[in-house]
Amino acid sequence: MAARKTPPGQCRQCWQHAYDRSIHRRLKPREDCKPCLDHMHNGCPPDQIVPKKKASWW
Repeated sequence: MAARKTPPGQCRQCWQHAYDRSIHRRLKPREDCKPCLDHMHNGCPPDQIVPKKKASWW
């Protein structure tokens, strides 16, 4: 599967983990992904968020 580009305003890691099945393929049944759990409990770090374009009506 071709890599999808993370849209503005989204977390790079969350987007990649949601759309790249190979990341979670190595997990055993009923095993949780530690990076996903970390982002669910602590939120996404600001350096992982793709910046949005500045809104301007000029």
